[in-house]
Amino acid sequence: MTEFGFKLCSEEQGPRDLVRLAARAEEAGFSFGVISDHFHPWVDAQGQSPFVWTVIGGIAEATTKLRLGTGVTCPTIRIHPAIIAQAAATAAEMMPGRFFLGVGSGENLNEHILADRWPPADMRLEMLEEAIEVIRQLWSGKLETHYGEHYAVENARIYTLPDELPQIIVAASGEKAGELAGRVGDGLMTTSPNEEVVKAFERAGGKGPRYAEATVCWAQDEAEAVRTAHRQWPNAALKGQLSQELALPSFFEQAAESVTEDDIAEAIVCGPDAEKHVSKIREYIEAGIDHVFIHQIGDDQEGFLRFYEREVLPALREKAASAR
Repeated sequence: MTEFGFKLCSEEQGPRDLVRLAARAEEAGFSFGVISDHFHPWVDAQGQSPFVWTVIGGIAEATTKLRLGTGVTCPTIRIHPAIIAQAAATAAEMMPGRFFLGVGSGENLNEHILADRWPPADMRLEMLEEAIEVIRQLWSGKLETHYGEHYAVENARIYTLPDELPQIIVAASGEKAGELAGRVGDGLMTTSPNEEVVKAFERAGGKGPRYAEATVCWAQDEAEAVRTAHRQWPNAALKGQLSQELALPSFFEQAAESVTEDDIAEAIVCGPDAEKHVSKIREYIEAGIDHVFIHQIGDDQEGFLRFYEREVLPALREKAASAR
């Protein structure tokens, strides 16, 4: 049965608001949350970018049932995979059975900050595979040493481990990454209802959960929603590999100068029509996604949560029950 989650958007919300919204999402009936792990927002209008591992500690104490995962952490350049292994183990100990680690190959936007080289896509996937190997090795709880192509770990042991290790959910936007997720991950995460990515994951042996993000902008007026999304999330309408390659929020702003409100209205669901929201989410379910999490653009998170609590989630569950 499909589960529905709430995107805790670190690019738009400060740390205290993220903790509050996680508790509110749990109350509204979302079964899980996914929190972004960035150093920068995409554009300055988004305005935030707190350190995710601190926020997770707050969410652990503010919720009791909500499962939470990173969406996604890049364990390859900005932060060494040994540090991610320790951070994720601590998060899972604080949220027993409720935390999962989402990982991906990252974006130049966040990973260039220490003056490291931004490698080509194939090398980034190679680095991600080795990083996952390092994380799993350290989760053994034993004294470990690893000398690999990209990472070295020498005489390291993680002492604080949860009784239940978190799943590693691997992000993919193309078939190569989907295949990697199927081979070395415990599940898949993506940002669109792309059946080919899901199939690549399954062909490679992937059997775990399949997560995907659906971006929307709820407001009481559709035109208002489009204006909000165009102002705060113009990157939603950017095509191709720009999201992986551009280095600064100002570069994304320049790239988005040609994005119109019509482009935004075509790229994402905007406004108060519950059926449009339901139809968009159904596209994900039909593509084989079993965990859909919704990203609401803008400041009116409470209005969105009430709308989904009262209109969208009940309609989705009703459709799911009638389909069985």
